[in-house]
Amino acid sequence: MQLDLHHVEELLNFWGWPQSGTWELTLGGTQLLFNPKTLIMTWIVMGLVILFGLAATRSMDMRKPKGAQNILEMLWEFIGGLVRDNMDPKKGAALLSIVVTYFIFILFSNLIGLVPTLGSPTADYNTNLGLALCTFFLIYIFGIRYKGLGYFKHYVKPFALFLPINIIEDLAKPITLTFRLYGNIYAGEVLIAVLLGLLGGWIHVFGGFLASVVWLAFSIFVGCIQAFIFTMLSIVYVAQAVGGEH
Repeated sequence: MQLDLHHVEELLNFWGWPQSGTWELTLGGTQLLFNPKTLIMTWIVMGLVILFGLAATRSMDMRKPKGAQNILEMLWEFIGGLVRDNMDPKKGAALLSIVVTYFIFILFSNLIGLVPTLGSPTADYNTNLGLALCTFFLIYIFGIRYKGLGYFKHYVKPFALFLPINIIEDLAKPITLTFRLYGNIYAGEVLIAVLLGLLGGWIHVFGGFLASVVWLAFSIFVGCIQAFIFTMLSIVYVAQAVGGEH
């Protein structure tokens, strides 16, 4: 028996997320809306990142690294290489810890949604917008730090007439970062739900895990690639801000 997407989502709602999808909070005359699933899953991911960091650094051995320390060192060296390839190593040193944290957090966020009954914080564009705005402000922080107010000269290069175009280009950066990550991760979760609907009764077998294992393998690949792309673009944007030519 085939099931529609709404029915599949109801069957997978093991934790009883509110069907309205939001929590409402009124402060003064302002009404704030929160997605409880996104908030809770973000807290869980943050907890997992902290546990990973503790596991990797608690008993560090420079001579014989093992376990989580090995993984963290490989990530550090890999992303450090990307930073050094795109900008001056001295300028990039302050950025390295930020983008490594980016990669780990986004990767964990992408992959946790593949666990039956859970969801990816990055399947909510609000999470991605927050991360993208962090990158947006980092561009200006690093640009002003190394170029002073002269950083803003790039808005009128090569001619003053390019000012509107250059402004739009900068504003487009957080928007494209947000929706590239959101589109890929959200689409993956929807396609898994659609697959479970087509397979009917399999949805009751460990949250449909067995039925969707092939697609899950592909989603793991996509989750890793999207974490890399977001991190890489963040490095490139900051490198452009501190480079000799912007």
